[in-house]
Amino acid sequence: MDTKLMAAESEEIDWGESAADEGKIMKRTQSLSESVHTGLPYPLSNHVKCSLIKGDYLYFHYGCDGQDDRGWGCGYRTIQTMASWICNNCVPLKDKQTPPPSLPEIQKALVTMGDKPGSFSPSRDWIGTFEASLILDYFYDVPCKLVHVRGGGAELEHVAVEELHLHFEKHGSPVMMGGDRDNSSKGIFGVCTGEDGSYLLVVDPHYCGCQLEKMELQKRGWVAWKRVSSLDQSSFYNLCMPQTANRAT
Repeated sequence: MDTKLMAAESEEIDWGESAADEGKIMKRTQSLSESVHTGLPYPLSNHVKCSLIKGDYLYFHYGCDGQDDRGWGCGYRTIQTMASWICNNCVPLKDKQTPPPSLPEIQKALVTMGDKPGSFSPSRDWIGTFEASLILDYFYDVPCKLVHVRGGGAELEHVAVEELHLHFEKHGSPVMMGGDRDNSSKGIFGVCTGEDGSYLLVVDPHYCGCQLEKMELQKRGWVAWKRVSSLDQSSFYNLCMPQTANRAT
């Protein structure tokens, strides 16, 4: 049975942005599905090695809190999902009511720390793995390791896959992935390797609409195992890996 967190104050998503200015977006969120990858079968029956995240999190996606961020907010949503994992699984945060920052709060924080100009808040500017590392450190004092992976099958299959196996085994926290030609933010929640290649467990923040149960999200492909070879081979990729080994419960 799905566990639901964050009680709704409204049954409908309001695509307006008035609440963003007041920093109250998070209070208008519908119930978010928890740990949406659970129950999804491994992509290989004869895998050599599979590594997954450890612990619970909330699935954030386009419009889930009432702010219409379609086309620009995927990086923010992946950060929120990662932040929810930190809130649920890291000491001492797990004992405190520390919700993931809203999109306006993320933008204001990046301006405050000097990474962005004042015009960035508010805006519809994209953010990526570097900004994710700044935000997780700023709000939660969690440092992140940034890994740059050059385009091409060999780099992805060996460098990225090995880094992910090591990360999930040691830290167990979600990873943010993004690139240049493939600039869509992805949450990476596992990696599975077989003799013929590897798969990444992708939690996609681009879903937009009413809240869905995890089985439906998996059925529609918003949570799915993706072959590494299906990634854009001409794109470089960056990985943001929260270093939580000494913080996780």
